[in-house]
Amino acid sequence: MSHSSPLLDVQAVSFAQDGTTLLAPVSLQLDAGEFILLTGPSGSGKSTLLKIISTLLEPSGGELFFKGQPVSGIKPESHRQQVSYCFQTPVLFGETVYDNLALPWQIRQKKVDVAVLKHWLRQVNLPEEMLEKKTGQLSGGEKQRVALLRNLQFLPEVLLLDEITSALDEENKQMINQLIAGLVKEKGVAVIWISHDTAEISQAQRVVTLAASREGDA
Repeated sequence: MSHSSPLLDVQAVSFAQDGTTLLAPVSLQLDAGEFILLTGPSGSGKSTLLKIISTLLEPSGGELFFKGQPVSGIKPESHRQQVSYCFQTPVLFGETVYDNLALPWQIRQKKVDVAVLKHWLRQVNLPEEMLEKKTGQLSGGEKQRVALLRNLQFLPEVLLLDEITSALDEENKQMINQLIAGLVKEKGVAVIWISHDTAEISQAQRVVTLAASREGDA
């Protein structure tokens, strides 16, 4: 662990909605290149916490810092390019796989490099020809992998993964595990991964367990 400021600093962050507590106060720190496994029972607020870290939700209490700066003072679009959240249920855009993998390039006003897209498809055991496949024709596991690749086109500093292998068989789960672990070790990407399968995420450096909330389902 570094003695300098952490990459991400979550200080007593909580979330409530309509009088219901969805996330009790949580504090944690994440350093560059650190791989955290986030666990806890249903209703403990795991997904809620990741949505707050990625600024998809505003916390009801506490404060969040990124590189020592309050996240509340950072433009959401800028923050989300550095702190990327991959949903448990994949949300795909447009008509084809290409539309989804090209989106991060278009947001950054860069010319899409099709060779790079094909490279990433191969990394997750998907054929290059899938670029032109309609998103409506994809299986659940294929959708999960395409959604993940959308987050990896331009590597963020923090990658937030929410049960992203739930629709995959064991072989592909292990492949994704190795891919993410490689990005941590080789590229210094920091990861917080929600999973109930501790054996699957065997290379996580630290396990953070959230306690069950008495109310809510998150």
